[in-house]
Amino acid sequence: MLNILKFGFLILSKTAIASRNISTTSATMVKYLNQQEAIEIDQQLFNEYKYSVEQLMELAGLSVACAIAEAYPKASKVVVYCGPGNNGGDGLVCARHLTLFGYNTTIFYPGKKNIPMFENLLTQSIATGVNLLNAQPSLDELNGYDLVVDALFGFSYKPPPRKEYESILECLKNTKTPICSIDIPSGWNVETGPSSDNFHPEFLISLTAPKLCAKFFTGKYHYLGGRFVPPSLQTKYDLKLPQYPGTQGYLRINSQD
Repeated sequence: MLNILKFGFLILSKTAIASRNISTTSATMVKYLNQQEAIEIDQQLFNEYKYSVEQLMELAGLSVACAIAEAYPKASKVVVYCGPGNNGGDGLVCARHLTLFGYNTTIFYPGKKNIPMFENLLTQSIATGVNLLNAQPSLDELNGYDLVVDALFGFSYKPPPRKEYESILECLKNTKTPICSIDIPSGWNVETGPSSDNFHPEFLISLTAPKLCAKFFTGKYHYLGGRFVPPSLQTKYDLKLPQYPGTQGYLRINSQD
């Protein structure tokens, strides 16, 4: 009986070690996209594979919310910074789902657009119970949150930021609250990474595939989200995406230690 138990323990130990190695290996093997590749893949998803922008935002935003809930189960009060583009749309979807998951969620939306798609996403979030700020939080107010979700700029961004975003990025640089960036830490060059003026998030979730700047990420959690890339598109760009577990739409790709 003792020998059987030892044998079973050995199998479980090897399985646990293998699972940890899968996570680390995936981050090493997966392809990191340059800015042009990221733009091309996005356009092909829209034009060739007939995804709508709203579909991809919903899938991406849900994966972000689920990954945040896994990484920060004890957090309560969250503020989501939403920018003017599709990255901001991902943030609006994420805020709605976080609220449905039980988080006290607030949106700061300086890039708000009067476009039906974004207006609908904002309406859905508010109807779910998300709060909407009318002004930029002060540094003291920002420090009162458990998490900041950064959905300001995506992979189309090129530094420097417009003047109206300078004080926002400066506040994010100085906050003590952990920052969770969606796809690209806002203010970073998509390919060459951060400058001395940029903040460094604790959490990064790359969407579709990591961008080159993710190689400069030194935070605690790096996830991959958006389980929607068709196999033929993965092959065309040699993405080497890791296999998502079970039915999950997100996957942690840095070390679990």
